[in-house]
Amino acid sequence: MDPTQWGAPFPVAVSALFCIVLLRSNATYWVGRLVANGAHRTRAAQWMDSPRYRQAVQKINRWGAPAVSASFLTVGVQTVINLAAGAVRMPLTRYIPATIVGSIAWAFLYGTVGFVGFEAFSLLWEHSPTVAWGAGLVALAGLTWFIVRQVRQGRAETGPEPTAPAEDRPPVG
Repeated sequence: MDPTQWGAPFPVAVSALFCIVLLRSNATYWVGRLVANGAHRTRAAQWMDSPRYRQAVQKINRWGAPAVSASFLTVGVQTVINLAAGAVRMPLTRYIPATIVGSIAWAFLYGTVGFVGFEAFSLLWEHSPTVAWGAGLVALAGLTWFIVRQVRQGRAETGPEPTAPAEDRPPVG
């Protein structure tokens, strides 16, 4: 699905991409809500009703909107973040604006340069699969380095995470 090959004017292509991703992200959000409702009928309910879980949900609801918007600029994380936003019942007054901003960014990115990266990788693969694998591994190593650095900086600023008391841990088995 290469939007540059649709033969439609750029504004039409971007508008179509916006609608597609907005519908997809909101569907994922609602699946997350349904899954959370089902989990409340299991032994996980005790854990989900714990003070620590409720505190985590409050933090996600308060600060999660920027994560939702930013997730549209990633590959593979967007679905998980939208699912989690639904699972913790992020208020729609925060979720909808965040997903609109992210959908706009995604539509413009995918409608312009986003597909160029895929095409470039495809051409590289046709020329030399070995070099393509190497480029992929270098990109993965760079991403891993970046994530590890961010996690370490976050821990340095906040200190290590305390372990949860036994009564706050989910039941095992």
